[in-house]
Amino acid sequence: MCAATRRPVAAAAPGRLERLGRWCARHWPVVVVGWVIALVAVHVLQAVFGGAYADDFSLPDSPAQHGLDVLRAHDRQAGGVSGTVVLRDRSAALSSAGDEVTRAVTALDGLPHVITAVSPLPPAGSSQPTGALSPDGHIGYITVRFDKNPSALGASYLGGVDRAVAPLRSAGVEVEYGGPLGELARPAGSDLTSEVIGFAVAVAVLLAAFGSVLAALLPLLTALLGVVVGLGLLGLLAAAATFASVSPTLATMIGLGVGIDYALFLSTRHRQQVLDGVPPVAAAGRATATSGRAVLVSGCTVVVALAGLYVSGVGFIGKLGVAAGVTVVTAVATALTLVPALLGAAGRAVDRLRVRRAVAEPASPDGTGGWHRYAARVRRAPWWFALGGVVVVLVLAVPLPSMRLGHVDDGADPVAFTDRRAFDLIATGFGVGANGPLTVVVDRTAVPSADRAALDDQVASALKDLPGAAGATAAAPAGDGDVLLSSVVPAGAPQDAGTTDLVNRLKDTVLPKAVAGTAAAGYVTGTTAAQVDFLDIVTARLPLIIAVVVALAFVIVLAVFRGPLVALKAAVLNLLSIAASYGVVVAVFQWGWGGPALGVSGRVPIESYVPMMMFAIVFGLSMDYEVFLLSRVRERWLATGDAPGAMAYALEVTARVIGCAALIMVSVFAAFLLSDDIVVKMLGLGLAVSVAIDATVVRLLLVPAVMTLLGRGAWWAPRWLERVLPRLDPEGGGR
Repeated sequence: MCAATRRPVAAAAPGRLERLGRWCARHWPVVVVGWVIALVAVHVLQAVFGGAYADDFSLPDSPAQHGLDVLRAHDRQAGGVSGTVVLRDRSAALSSAGDEVTRAVTALDGLPHVITAVSPLPPAGSSQPTGALSPDGHIGYITVRFDKNPSALGASYLGGVDRAVAPLRSAGVEVEYGGPLGELARPAGSDLTSEVIGFAVAVAVLLAAFGSVLAALLPLLTALLGVVVGLGLLGLLAAAATFASVSPTLATMIGLGVGIDYALFLSTRHRQQVLDGVPPVAAAGRATATSGRAVLVSGCTVVVALAGLYVSGVGFIGKLGVAAGVTVVTAVATALTLVPALLGAAGRAVDRLRVRRAVAEPASPDGTGGWHRYAARVRRAPWWFALGGVVVVLVLAVPLPSMRLGHVDDGADPVAFTDRRAFDLIATGFGVGANGPLTVVVDRTAVPSADRAALDDQVASALKDLPGAAGATAAAPAGDGDVLLSSVVPAGAPQDAGTTDLVNRLKDTVLPKAVAGTAAAGYVTGTTAAQVDFLDIVTARLPLIIAVVVALAFVIVLAVFRGPLVALKAAVLNLLSIAASYGVVVAVFQWGWGGPALGVSGRVPIESYVPMMMFAIVFGLSMDYEVFLLSRVRERWLATGDAPGAMAYALEVTARVIGCAALIMVSVFAAFLLSDDIVVKMLGLGLAVSVAIDATVVRLLLVPAVMTLLGRGAWWAPRWLERVLPRLDPEGGGR
């Protein structure tokens, strides 16, 4: 048995959302002042109690972390986070500036949070090389160990480091910072440029599309306020937990995009009703009850998708989802309260300051409108339209199977960054692999003293002539003597596939064989090894993330629209658009098609967590347009029972709004291609492409074609499912 879900729409008393919209429109001064107070309060608290952002790829149960824990237990000097101060003297060997090097090392050692600072020069009277001085003596590096990640110490901490190395710079020695110390020294401000550009494009698009200055500025102002409040809240959360350095940029990208979209959906519906003669307060209430409900459903879907990132079991990734979710929540809050308040304040003057005549919803019940004619073409040949859309998506997705996940190293950064210059100096003086050395730790605590010599020989033999390694230091006792320590230098850069293979070979084959038959245990640790462990875990759990996010989104769409086939269609089409955006990202960054034009030095792997983040964000954002479009389809279907006519009507009344919203979101995301951060570039390009595909190929080709093929069956549901599903009305039948 089954049931078609078409029901007559009965009149209903104003519900909670409509009452909220009317109250905000009527009492707009209270709402506006309340948001201003919230803005000031949040940022005062953030300035006083807020935390800093830092990248932390550590995983408590990973092999690299176990190795580090063993090393720390036997050698206290091995703890902390390592950074480097790289030195080069072009005119003479560094030993000629020995006094300045010693003074700098002493000053660095005395800074807060520094555990040790080790000079590249051998002690006075010793000829034993330290390994931190190049063969020609012109390049060396000071290893500084911190008790916490220096990138989380704030920009003010960098002043102390600069003062410590000032004698070296005065002596003509080039000084650059590498590792997390280099991240702390990165210049700020490029992302602000991206935000300004995206905002300016949004102004131009809204003015061109809607003609009214007030109607154009309102979505931008509310979205901006929501983002600023959200960033303040994120700063407060950063005081309690470590959020990645990309978190505020990611939160800004998502917050601006959805904030403008949500405000645009409401203001468009409001303006249409005002043009139809509805009083402004009532129009604001009705817009909140209809489009506002769609905003609420969309926002919940985005947040649920982002929350699904915690299924990865990796706190770093889960907290990126939290960071983006904060500004999504504030975007929904401003859309449901501040937008109707400002619409109420504007009254009928919302279209008074205009650059051209206001445009009403272009619905044409007689079927003569352009979108009606387009829908008629789709009805005549739905399979061809569906096939055309699928072909476009599959062509864009061709590079996807060759995707190689990894960690983008400092060698891909702009030369203006000190960590990039430090990377190049290390590569020049010691080989590119020295930028990602691997620390081999062998715990021989349980090995009897009489058997240790044989174990040492086995380890030394195993580390000799390793494929993929440029060399390895002799394994020697460290700390209390119960552990053996060796440094293995890869032949390639940290981001190279060969380096990843070397780490996995050491973990899975070399060290287990070296300690076979003994009570010893071998580990590979260090920053590069930890990143490989992170990559392995993310790669293994990506399918689970996809399954969970798709399932959650399917359930939400099913609960809202009550059609299993509609929900399945939404999930499948979103997967297609995401596959296409993955393909474009691989072609640009990994294949190098246009990467140099975007400021990327050479070909780089896809940052390990980018696909996971893109999937959750894109799957959530695509529901904005899905809910907005299907809400109007369902609204018309319930009123008329005409499935093809409902699709044509929905296209006509939403195409302009969805097109403008998508163009704005694409502009906001694409503007972040100007960022100096490679990960931000990847996310910006991937999100921009996915939104463009979703708003064009999916919404204009695939959705109309599939809905035409499904016909009345799109809204079919088994009777048992009808009984168990909650009654959620996305466009305000029950309000």
